[in-house]
Amino acid sequence: MKILITGGTGYIGSHAALALLLAGYDIVVLDNLSNSSSRSLDQINKITGRRPIFFEGDITDSTLLSKLFSLYSFDAVLHFAGLKAIGESVAQPLNYYQNNVNGSLLLFQAMANAGVSTLVFSSSATVYGEPEQMPISESCNLRPTNPYGRTKLMIEDILCDLARSDSRWRIAILRYFNPVGAHESGLIGEDPKGIPNNLLPYIAQVAVRKLPELKIFGNDYLTFDGTGIRDYIHVMDLVEGHLFALKALQRLSGVNIWNLGSGVGYSVLDMIKCFEDVSGISIPYRITSRRPGDIPICYADPSKAQRELGWKATRSQYEMIRDLLLWQQMNPNGYQT
Repeated sequence: MKILITGGTGYIGSHAALALLLAGYDIVVLDNLSNSSSRSLDQINKITGRRPIFFEGDITDSTLLSKLFSLYSFDAVLHFAGLKAIGESVAQPLNYYQNNVNGSLLLFQAMANAGVSTLVFSSSATVYGEPEQMPISESCNLRPTNPYGRTKLMIEDILCDLARSDSRWRIAILRYFNPVGAHESGLIGEDPKGIPNNLLPYIAQVAVRKLPELKIFGNDYLTFDGTGIRDYIHVMDLVEGHLFALKALQRLSGVNIWNLGSGVGYSVLDMIKCFEDVSGISIPYRITSRRPGDIPICYADPSKAQRELGWKATRSQYEMIRDLLLWQQMNPNGYQT
């Protein structure tokens, strides 16, 4: 099978590209490199002996999309491309709607024009907003609290309408919780530009003294230690979920929705302590104000994915941090090293 991966040089996309190559798929990667590096593809080549075909470009470029679908007979698309920072989405909502929603529309139109109807979409647990119950199942109400989450929900709604209009569509919507870690080789990992928006890369950069301290955004939440609680999932568990979903779409049609999470919630202070235990490095931190759009607690009920896909997250909190630390120590400046 030949797969198009949009956003395939980014954190999750590059790990998915690696997993697909190891599973024997042929892949083509499209990425605009706005928050990633094509060097991730060189590193994938070191691990697999295969360098993905790469096109630098944007999903909002309809001419480029038409060219790609005319050059290659894709069997499916894995769609990761999009802006993803909650705080930034609050400050720059128009950029998020233009890039995430409009870009996705153009991609889906190009797929329809080419007769490609199998899609795995990278959604987010942010579509649930501040949930009414824990753990969060796929049947929970959807009420995102920030523009980023609303763009993901809008795309989900578009895909549901698309599948209702044409029974040939086979769509998996995967709602991620908090991906962390890196490939065990230490050759690929998360390489955010500027100060990281996510907790674990931030901690790792403090650990290697690239940043002086960690900022904790709020310690007055209604949680056991006052800091936010999240469901962290190893990035390799996450991308393996995509392979399970892709296989399931060979027998399923319409829209299929699964949570991908570990089902366990850890607070910010939990993760700091575990990182210190694994690394032996003390992490200085400072409490600051909450970020707009953040919620107190969020962790998954992943039982539907286990039941219907046969998938579950198996890597531990220790493995998440161990693999992240190896990546950061081997690549203190990310792909610019």
